[in-house]
Amino acid sequence: MKFAVSYSCGKDSTLALPKMLEQGHEPVCLVVMVKEDEDRSYFHGADRAMLEQYAKALAIPVITYPAEGATYHTAFERGLSKAKAIGAEAVCFGDIDIEQNRRWEEERCKAVGLFSSFPLWRRKREEIVHEVIHLNYKCLIKSINRKILPMDLLGTVLTEASVLAMESAGIDICGENGEYHTLAIDGPIFREPLVFRIGDKIEIGDYAVADIYL
Repeated sequence: MKFAVSYSCGKDSTLALPKMLEQGHEPVCLVVMVKEDEDRSYFHGADRAMLEQYAKALAIPVITYPAEGATYHTAFERGLSKAKAIGAEAVCFGDIDIEQNRRWEEERCKAVGLFSSFPLWRRKREEIVHEVIHLNYKCLIKSINRKILPMDLLGTVLTEASVLAMESAGIDICGENGEYHTLAIDGPIFREPLVFRIGDKIEIGDYAVADIYL
């Protein structure tokens, strides 16, 4: 089956991709939603140049679609329609166990006539994090909730030591509640690593974000 990946550039959607490949499915594109006023991917903040590097490193074309919060659902459906037009029959998501998110995604897929697939569904959250690290995926911690996580984690690669720090802070180590976000920069499915620089660390309310650029 040919499929598109709803790609956030983070660890979970990156791990979902090889799970689909292991089942014999064929990727046709990555669908990435970008903030209309910033031209960066939602939640993980990859800019246009970085998204182009993802397409090259993963050898999968990227479809980007701009959206604002109020119209995100219709913009997402347009992005999925573009994926369908180039051959996608299904869409792969990296969701784990939040039912509300899954229902929303299934509704968007149904609206454009695509199947939905959730290869990580109902896996234990901590199991997923340890698998990402064990398989040698390099995931850069792009943002954190600085009220509950130490600032020295920001801009570092997710490791077992990071996990211990997160456990000590008493958070969900998978970050499913928004405690942190990552950018996958290398790993078994990457043909080449993303080359990047870490710029300023910006504090925005309870959160801190590292400016990652190529």
